[in-house]
Amino acid sequence: MAKRISLREFQQSLSERLVSARRGEGGQALLGIESGADDLPGGSHWLIDLADSGEVAPLPALTPAPLTQPWFAGIANIRGVLYSVVDFSAWRGGAPTPINAQSRLLLVGARHGINSALLVRRALGLRPQLQMHAAGEARVGADDTAPWLGGRFKDAQDVIWTQLRIPALLADPHYLDIAL
Repeated sequence: MAKRISLREFQQSLSERLVSARRGEGGQALLGIESGADDLPGGSHWLIDLADSGEVAPLPALTPAPLTQPWFAGIANIRGVLYSVVDFSAWRGGAPTPINAQSRLLLVGARHGINSALLVRRALGLRPQLQMHAAGEARVGADDTAPWLGGRFKDAQDVIWTQLRIPALLADPHYLDIAL
């Protein structure tokens, strides 16, 4: 009986959250990921709009591709669909992402017609945008900006997050230029 009440309460709570999300109440939730180090462009904590985020998948076996850039991690087979995998940390000039149980693939390109995935250190879950405070714009260098770098935000724990603009990343001419 207690499980039924709990299930009923859960369903009611979920229904209320869906209704408030449709009305725009509660703020936009963003997907948080971790990739690279703090000294790389954009830092190590990233926010991605859920509309652009795609699916987060556990890291399958990657098939290496010869004569490609060092940041190109290989090809992944996800449910019979092949994805090119870019190591997001290495692509930005950092150390390669460690391959371990926390590593994830973020299938960012499927919604945009490109079978591309980002290899990231780990997925950190949803982050409510209402709990973030603006902290300026991210920069690549002293004067240079990259269109895929969005705004920077600070959360309640003083962690700095950078918004990753997926459409701009996919449009970057260097993103899928994998040939040596």
